[in-house]
Amino acid sequence: MDLFHSHGAGLDVHKQSVVAHARITDAKGRVTRHTRTFGTMTTDLLNLAAWLLSLEITHVAMESTGEYWKPIYNILEGSFTLLVVNAQHIKNVPGRKTDVKDAEWICDLLCHGLVRGSFIPPQPQRDLRDLTRQRTNLVRDRATVVNRLQKVLEWANIKLATVVSDVVGVSAREMLAAIVDGQSDVTVLAELARGRMREKRAVLEAALSGRVRDHHRFVIASHLEQIDFLDAQIASFDDQIVASVNEQAPPPPDAPDTPRAAAAPSTSDTDDLSWEGAIEIWDSVPGIGRRLAEQLVAEIGPQMREFPSAAHLASWAKVAPGNRESAGKRLSGKTGKGNRWLRTSLVQAAHSAVKVKGSALAGYYRRLAKRMSGKKAMLAVAHKILTIGYRLLSKREMYSEPDVSVRDAQRTEQLAAQMQRRLERLGYSVRIEPLTASAT
Repeated sequence: MDLFHSHGAGLDVHKQSVVAHARITDAKGRVTRHTRTFGTMTTDLLNLAAWLLSLEITHVAMESTGEYWKPIYNILEGSFTLLVVNAQHIKNVPGRKTDVKDAEWICDLLCHGLVRGSFIPPQPQRDLRDLTRQRTNLVRDRATVVNRLQKVLEWANIKLATVVSDVVGVSAREMLAAIVDGQSDVTVLAELARGRMREKRAVLEAALSGRVRDHHRFVIASHLEQIDFLDAQIASFDDQIVASVNEQAPPPPDAPDTPRAAAAPSTSDTDDLSWEGAIEIWDSVPGIGRRLAEQLVAEIGPQMREFPSAAHLASWAKVAPGNRESAGKRLSGKTGKGNRWLRTSLVQAAHSAVKVKGSALAGYYRRLAKRMSGKKAMLAVAHKILTIGYRLLSKREMYSEPDVSVRDAQRTEQLAAQMQRRLERLGYSVRIEPLTASAT
């Protein structure tokens, strides 16, 4: 078997220990092996790095074990070529399961070029990922608290959700604050409505006529405080994400007196696309807003160099059908498990895109929904959005709606030809001619 790396090491990572196995092959093909166990404290990991450097190790591979590989990656990054490998791709031979054997197995696979490292973005992008993912968690927590608030209102016979679309909107929030303060006059509560909501004051009086006790007021106040706290946290993360994106902006021109032009995505393939430019491109796609665009840039990155093609990116994101075939039979088309943050963002964008009237993505979904389930059609739209984003980022272009009239005419002709062939197979002679404008 060919040898790819003469100085390699494999790490078997655990919460409190790291077993390192190093393999060194000299010019005459003689192999020397070294094995040591280290702790996971920072000083222990620094000793691990020093030990690997003393052995002149160039390549290091480790399993992506939970979150335990990240501290090791932080210490070894920059000193070695690091490969973080999916544990399912490097299963050992049955009956040889020890920490030392696992480290040795990983090392041998690495040295013979039989492992493929996962995509680990650079440090600034990893920081942006942490911010966008934590913000997503906060948004989910806020939605959970709003649902709990809605349950309390139902328990108190308050049917506010049947009248307003958002129980924590401006008008509804003032009504709930008044209820917490002890106000029970439904007429006074209904008068707190603002804007177009004032047209529903009669219905609001009926919806606010409940059986509110002090117990309900206490729980409602608690939920409102949680919502305020989460809103403040989300706003704080929004500001930090904007600051992180601005830090990655290209440097200003050398001439300080020259007024700076408006930021726009670069059109040169040789220039690196800035984070802000990538966010603007994603934001131009139907169904994607600023916050979702930031999430996509954090997960994929602004450059497409790591992904050879749109199909490769879709496969990595696990929004493309699986490829399992044996004896000429297709076994399964499941997409598999991938980056759940990216997949969730794409599906969320697909749900929004299909609601945009007149968009090509909405028409694409309607065509697919006729011959498959709604979930499969929605995942296909997510795949479409990802491939569109790949092309736009690769070409440094903004999204523009295609001319659907040409496509519709082509599909009409194809459908007419298909129906003609079906009738001819039934024994009929058919000639299809378009109606004239007057006949129409």
